[in-house]
This record gives sequence, C-alpha cells and structure tokens, in this order.
Amino acid sequence: MAPGDLDPKYTTKFLGPEPKQLLIGGKWVDSASGRTFETVNPSTGTVIARLAEADARDADLAVAAARAAFTGPWARFKPKDRQRVLLQLADLVEANLAELYYLDSVDMGAPISRAAGYQFSVDVLRFAAGAAMRIQGETVNNSVAVADLFSFTLKEPVGVVASIIPWNGPLVSSIAKIAPVLATGCTMVLKPAEEACISPLRLGELMAQLDLPDGVVNILTGFGEAGAALTEHPDVDKVAFTGSTATGQQIVRAASGNLKRLTLELGGKSPDVVFADADLASAVPGAAMGVFRNTGQVCCAGTRVYVERPVYDEFVERLSRFSEALRVGDSLDPETEIGPIVSARQLDQVLNYLDVGRSEGARPTSGGARITEGGLANGYFVAPTVFADVQDDMRIAREEIFGPVASILPFDDVEDVVVRANDTQFGLGAGVWTRDLGTAHRMARALRSGVVWVNTYGNFDPAMPFGGAKMSGWGSEYSDHGLDEYLYLKAVWMGVGN
Repeated sequence: MAPGDLDPKYTTKFLGPEPKQLLIGGKWVDSASGRTFETVNPSTGTVIARLAEADARDADLAVAAARAAFTGPWARFKPKDRQRVLLQLADLVEANLAELYYLDSVDMGAPISRAAGYQFSVDVLRFAAGAAMRIQGETVNNSVAVADLFSFTLKEPVGVVASIIPWNGPLVSSIAKIAPVLATGCTMVLKPAEEACISPLRLGELMAQLDLPDGVVNILTGFGEAGAALTEHPDVDKVAFTGSTATGQQIVRAASGNLKRLTLELGGKSPDVVFADADLASAVPGAAMGVFRNTGQVCCAGTRVYVERPVYDEFVERLSRFSEALRVGDSLDPETEIGPIVSARQLDQVLNYLDVGRSEGARPTSGGARITEGGLANGYFVAPTVFADVQDDMRIAREEIFGPVASILPFDDVEDVVVRANDTQFGLGAGVWTRDLGTAHRMARALRSGVVWVNTYGNFDPAMPFGGAKMSGWGSEYSDHGLDEYLYLKAVWMGVGN
C-alpha cells in the first residue's frame, strides 16, 4: 500500500461508509434523531467514516443506563472483580494496539511511526488494576467522650461520570477516563470529540468481551449538544473533562445545578526555560519536540521557550535547523515525524496565528506556512515553525495556538525568567534545562505549574499525577491522586456498646 491508502482489514468495519452507532446500555443503537455526520482523514481531506450524531435524548438514555448499572450488578463487584476486568481490558488493548493506533493515525493524524508510545495506554490500565485493590479508608482514634464509640472512614465511588475528551489523543484520553471509572466502581458516559471518535468506538466494541455489566461504559458520538446535555444532567455525579479553558468554564457553570464533582484538564501555554549552562545537544531536540510532538496539538506543549541571552542566537539557529529537518507527511507514512493538523478549522486557526506573529514583529526562522506541495496538497499540513524576537505581550506568546509553533524569548537571569514564565493565566506544564542542580531545584519550586520537567520534556507515567494550576484546571489524572477524584470520603461513627 502507498502512504494514504487505507488498510483493507480495518476499512470495512471501522472506516467504511456504513454509519457507526452509539453504545448505550451494552447495545449498539442509532441516534434518537437518526442524524449522522462525517469524519475526515486530515492527511488527505477525504471522508473516512459516518458517525451517529447524539443529542440530549441520547444523553438521557446513556445516563439512565449508567445509573442502572451503578446501582445494579456492577455495585456487587468486589475490588478483585474490578481488577480482573481491568486486566482483561489491558490484554485486549495490547493485543489490538496496532489497529487502535492505526485508527487514530487515520482519524486525527497521529504519525504511525510513533505507535510505540501507545503502550502507555496499556500501562495505565494495569496501574489502575493494581490501584483497585488499594482503595481503603482508615480507622480514627477519636477523642469523643463516649465509651465504645468507634470511628472510621470509607472511600466510595462518586457515581455516574460524564467523561468528555478532546481529539488530540482519542485512545489515550479514553483510557485515561475509563481506567479510574472501572477501578473505583463508578459508571460512565464517554463523549469523544467529534473530530476523532473511531478508536473510542472500537474500544467500546472490545469491551463487549469483558466480564462487565451492560451500561457501565456508554459511548456517545456527536457535537456540543450531547456534551452540554451531559454536563447539565441532574443524574450525572461528576464530569471529567479534557479540553479548552473556555469550555471548562462553561462546564463549571453547567455543573452548578447539582454541584457535580469536576476534574478539568484544560489549556496551557507552558514555558520551557533553557539556561546558558544547559547541554544544548539535549536541550535543542528536547525543547523542539516539547513543541512539535503530535503536531503541537498537546495541551502541555512547551511553546514559550525562554533562552538565556548568552546562548540565545545559537539556540535559535540550532532549533531552526532541527525543525527544518523534521519530516512532515501523511500520518500513515512510517517515515513521517510530524503529521497533519486535525481539521480544516484548526488549520485556519494555526495559519491565522502565523500571520499574527509576523504582524506583531516576531521573526520566523523556520517554517511559517502551510505545506501544499505534492501529495500533501489536500491535507492540513503546517511546517514546524520557530519565531524569534518574540515579546511576552505578543499574542503568539500568550494564547494557546495548538499547532507546531514555537516562540523563542531571551532572558537575563533566574529572577527575570521566573516572573515572566509565571506571567500567564495557565499553569499546566513547564520545563527547565540546566546542569546546575541548585538552579534546577529552585526553578522546580518557583514555576507555578502542575508538572515541571527538568532536562527532559513531556514524560508521562501512570504512577505520576498530571494536572494543572491556575486556569489549566482542577484535579489530577493518573496516579492514586487521580483515582481519588472518582471517590468521595464517608465518615462512619459506630456505637459498639450494649
């Protein structure tokens, strides 16, 4: 097959013209309205599938199915039973990982060359399987002046969870939401972004093979109406959302009706700070891929690169050369390092920011334009772009672009860069490159962000929490801290005297 050709063993069922359905209560069903919508391969601009378009009526049905499962047989599953389900799912995902990554490559443009990174999804499920056995309260030696009064705490599942995920990593994001739900005994309605629904649907089909009651996991594809109905629904106990800060603010308002629990992993404009003593052989590719990985479509991308003035010019030159050498191409080409932007709408946004950067006086030293040559002409491709001479008040240095655009800013000392790096509404990720251990520790404490990477960027592990400060969100994903977001604490007082 040539790059861009679809693999026939996946085409008929998952990428063909037959409309895909919603998963509600363990059954695949059409949307209540009967409406469907198209999804497009961003490498070619061609339609690859037709999906059911859910609305508020489908949200009602899915929430009811999740509530019935939560109070029904799923409530009787013990920790070891939930662990077994998670391990079954991990094995299924691992056995089908090549296909799942293929679907993401076609659906949202993730380069097939980076498929090995999807092992993380399996690791998340296996971590959650272990965590399911570790959920526990504590006994409390209380000081109440009553004889034979015993007190202890329990951790209980919050209930029905509406999980709303973005398009930039559909499989990974789905599993990041499914794993804690299954580990804690909650149930869920999963709403993928309309731009990338296919791998979540395939995941739902794989889950039919589990020892899992119907309705524990429901999947709705569609647009904002379905998502809004879930966030406002009076029988949803929690919303777990990953996406833009603006949408997160809307969810906060919608959740006020019944004071839903919220986990919000929102936007970022993360600083990546390179000191003059840094090993540039590591810092240049590390900072570059901190921006350009997944075509810059990463919430914690280190797009504000602060470089200490003595090495600023050298760093800009080396970063520009590195960026120009990155191979941009069809997501299914195994040689591709940088794939397409997910959609025509997102492409227009990125191209607009390139114009804004130039108009504000920033200097593009590599990239800076859409790629329209040869086989890439019909896709949504942007060359990895480096802007030098960027000022802190420029829009490209303050607003989340969500594309392969790096802004390089000089700084003079630690005090200078700490103030400037923290001068943002966001606080999701941050990076530091230095050989000085004292500088590394000082910066790790001074930067106001949920994650700080030192002499590396963008690492994830199921045992490490991921979440933001300020307007980058509430709560954490992954780790035991992330699991606690799906539990509430119950205090129990028990008189044990006669």
